Amino acid sequence: MIRLKRIYDSPNETDGFRILVDRLWPRGVKKVTAAIDCWARELAPSDDLRKKYHRDRDFGEFREAYLHELDTPEKVEAWRRILNKAAGKLITFLYASKERERNNAVVLKEWVEKQVKCDA
Repeated sequence: MIRLKRIYDSPNETDGFRILVDRLWPRGVKKVTAAIDCWARELAPSDDLRKKYHRDRDFGEFREAYLHELDTPEKVEAWRRILNKAAGKLITFLYASKERERNNAVVLKEWVEKQVKCDA
């Protein structure tokens, strides 16, 4: 099971394995107090895609392009390495966006859940 949470929300014991899924470190968050187990920059959208989304604000287009990026062998392998680190724990994807329903973590969660179904 994967949960989503803003990095600005307080950490909680029930978060399990906390993974920051943004390419850039969130403003105002100290690395010492972030309480992350892993920073998965390699799973974040490319800089070009991130910048295009911030400029155009078309979530549907962003979602499709990001899902395409995630299907590359490098991203699949990166996810498998992170999954091994999590060792069966509950996973919480952390993101900085103010938009809770339209951000990269939402798309990444969708992609991961699809991967799990394909592996089953």
